[in-house]
Amino acid sequence: KEAHNLIQNLSIKRSLTQITTYLLLSLLFNISTAQNAAQPGASIKSLNISRLNIAPDIDGLLDEPIWNQATQINDMHQVEPTEYIEPSQETFIYIYYDDEALYVGARLMDSNPEAMVSNVLRQGEAFWSDELFAVIIDTFNDKRNGYRFQVNPNGLRMEGIFVNTTNTDMNWNGIWQAAATTNNDGWSAEMLIPFKTLSFDPNNDTWGINFERDISRGEEGIAWVSRNQTTNPSIAGIAVGFEDLQLGRGLDVVPSVVLNTQKTHASPGANNDDTAPSLDIYYKITPSLNSALTFNTDFSATEVDDRQVELTRFNLFFPEKRDFFLRDSDIFQFGRIGSLDGYSAGQNDTFSRPDLQSAQPFFSRRIGLSANGQPVDLDIGGKLAGRVGGWNLGALAIQQAEHGDVTATDIFVGRAAMNILEESTIGMIVTDGDPRSNKDNSLIGADFRYANTRLAGGRALEADLWYQQSNTDGIDEKDRAYGFRLRAPNSTGFRGQIGFKEIEENFFPALGYVNRSGVRDQTFKLGYTKRPPGGRYSAIYSGIDAQRIELITGGLQTQVVTLRALEIDSSARTRGYLHFHATQEALTETYKIWERGLESVVIPTGNYSFNETELQLQSDHTKTFWGSINYQSGDFYDGERERSSIGLGWRPSIRFRTTLNYTLNDVKLPHGDFNTRLVQLRSDVIFSSTLSWVTLLQYDDISETMGINARLHWIPEAGREAYIVLNHNLQDFDRDNRYSSVSADLALKLNYTFRF
Repeated sequence: KEAHNLIQNLSIKRSLTQITTYLLLSLLFNISTAQNAAQPGASIKSLNISRLNIAPDIDGLLDEPIWNQATQINDMHQVEPTEYIEPSQETFIYIYYDDEALYVGARLMDSNPEAMVSNVLRQGEAFWSDELFAVIIDTFNDKRNGYRFQVNPNGLRMEGIFVNTTNTDMNWNGIWQAAATTNNDGWSAEMLIPFKTLSFDPNNDTWGINFERDISRGEEGIAWVSRNQTTNPSIAGIAVGFEDLQLGRGLDVVPSVVLNTQKTHASPGANNDDTAPSLDIYYKITPSLNSALTFNTDFSATEVDDRQVELTRFNLFFPEKRDFFLRDSDIFQFGRIGSLDGYSAGQNDTFSRPDLQSAQPFFSRRIGLSANGQPVDLDIGGKLAGRVGGWNLGALAIQQAEHGDVTATDIFVGRAAMNILEESTIGMIVTDGDPRSNKDNSLIGADFRYANTRLAGGRALEADLWYQQSNTDGIDEKDRAYGFRLRAPNSTGFRGQIGFKEIEENFFPALGYVNRSGVRDQTFKLGYTKRPPGGRYSAIYSGIDAQRIELITGGLQTQVVTLRALEIDSSARTRGYLHFHATQEALTETYKIWERGLESVVIPTGNYSFNETELQLQSDHTKTFWGSINYQSGDFYDGERERSSIGLGWRPSIRFRTTLNYTLNDVKLPHGDFNTRLVQLRSDVIFSSTLSWVTLLQYDDISETMGINARLHWIPEAGREAYIVLNHNLQDFDRDNRYSSVSADLALKLNYTFRF
């Protein structure tokens, strides 16, 4: 109650002014008083990479004599929990290249190999909680972009591209090989990364490079180079000696065929059986400039979205999952809008993710999906993306097929950004076309992204400045958006942020994403992270987040001040936090917060202030049984709400896993009481590292719809895949807990990558 009263009684503008002033002073003090002496592990290390002419067998054994001739690295240091001290286990890394690929091997010693964690066997699943070995490659050595390749003791591959320097998009898929084996001394791994998979400058013999290792059971992170317990392309060593790299013809041809049968139970005449071939062609115009063509594009094998039920009056946000749009997606990033830090104590955001993502000029989910989320055919598409000199260039052209009342649409996105200073860029973006209406729409924008990870004491500072203007038929004014953000994303000590963006009421990026318009959005963060050396806790964080969204015409729309009283990550992989939220909402229109059939609950116009307490606990999910609980309770508008979320997991072996997530909102308002429920049940059956069967069942009692998605996935090697995908939707039409089939579709998809 005292915490609630404290944040509730703060004057709105005075509190935000105080937070801003405190944040600026804290950042300046933190930077000016940081130690100037650089630790050895923070300095730029270098290696001369060997060029050898024999390719090893990628079997994870490292038993070929060629590895003895490779460049060797063993001066690793601990990053977490205590940076720059000696690691608890030794790591020996071997690296060399030939005409066609980069080869990386590692011997990862472990004095207690029985305790190693390697729970993930399904290719395509993330394995951040397993033992892992990773290499980060900045092929242009521009300290802004790069690739991450990692492997676990089961030989599973996981790869991603760096976006906005500090963020990694692990949805990106590249073709490469990896293998690993365990032994009495720990485990060993081998990687083969073809140059055909990478973009690079053939005239540059120097790449940025770094190596990481996670020892899961002790939450210990190890790296070759780090600063402020962080690794990314701006914080790396260099590898010198890349010469005469060969790409062949630089051509990938990916034909695929989909056999699909669809059944609509309400309209038997709408049933359809179809065989659809599609073709993707990828060609490297130069080693650093990629082009792609897609014909009759099919997305039937894409993972389904996680269902969301949120008591908000604004749009939700769903991330992109389709491979064609994820490839080279870092080139099209603009203004660092929506950039996320991480998920450990202090690094995540309490702000609404849709608000963070709002004002993106290009959001690829606008393409190939209708307004209600149904797939729309893409007849043909082309993409050009890469780097020329100090420029990052991207262009996307798509012809989307007719759907509903919307005629066939030509879509274009162009992006150019120039590297300036040590780690910064300045650029522009243009878009044209509206895939969801017959109106003409275009946009132009410019952005400046500043980054400096070389401040005293290993601290970092980022700043973003951007401007956009849309052009829509019949609209001639109030169609701009602009923003600014200053961040100190430090993983220890003080971290903070000041942000502002204004989205005018007629700003409409038809190819972008806007959560709410006609608003000024101000965000503030300030907190302190303590990382005790040794002991039970790996990170302890306390801070305050504040977001105020005002109408441009005047008046408050939303304000949320969150006291992040305590956030803890333990060395035993348990996590928890305690938050206090003080919220103000101003409704200028009635808000229908809940509707089911003929019943509804409507909140009248007015100003509302309410306080809630949130507690979350999460156990170690590397165990056979694990779980999490989130409980949020307090006032809600002019009533009360209890929100409970429970997650349970069971993994009797690495070949089977099942999880259950259940969320309940229990809302009591003077205008009516209601509940919402969301259930997700998932099972993974892993026959081998190349064959798996995943079933996901999702249900919510708002739509009274149950969706079942089952995917049998065979991936004998990267670039060659087969899917059998079943989607089945059921609905309780008369809400008597009896479900009837609404629709079903079954798809068989095969694709094969030919590399030339």
